Amino acid sequence: MKKNGILEIRFHGRGGQGSKTACMLLGEAALEGGKYVQAFPEYGPERTGAPVKAFTRISDDEIRIHSGVVSPEVVVVLDPSLIESQNVLDGLEDSGKIIINTEKSPAEMKKELKSTQNCLVYTVDATGIALDTLGRPVMNVPMLGALVKVTGVVDIKVLKEKIRSRFEGKIVPSAVEANLKGIERAAEEVKHE
Repeated sequence: MKKNGILEIRFHGRGGQGSKTACMLLGEAALEGGKYVQAFPEYGPERTGAPVKAFTRISDDEIRIHSGVVSPEVVVVLDPSLIESQNVLDGLEDSGKIIINTEKSPAEMKKELKSTQNCLVYTVDATGIALDTLGRPVMNVPMLGALVKVTGVVDIKVLKEKIRSRFEGKIVPSAVEANLKGIERAAEEVKHE
């Protein structure tokens, strides 16, 4: 965590991919774990497919910052095509972590990022995991599994309980279980360079 004790995470995705939902679910899980939290999207002319950012702050103490995250310790990229059009590394702290949804290796992605920055690159095929477990390319929940594994910011059991409580009664039970499997698989399959 930063000097001020706040972990700042920025999510990059496209409208409809669940960046906002992911940041909110992470925040709710951290809140369940007794942390102080802020979780919010950056709104603009969002539409399905347009680039979207969402932010989560987690701390043991009250959070008094009220702005977007400009110097994240962790960046989560739901859609790797954004790397070509967005500076996903913007403001990422030296030795910060970036977790990318891709079939490619961390070494391949480090080259694609074309950065001299000393960041730690992690990859996970969250889309493939979602297709295998859920039957749909809904990668935001598996990305949370990878994020929790990489950062340890929330206990994976707490995250899974939050997912279960949030979605039970809203989606069919088999889809809830598929999302929980997606979290577990992403946590197991996330790779580091």
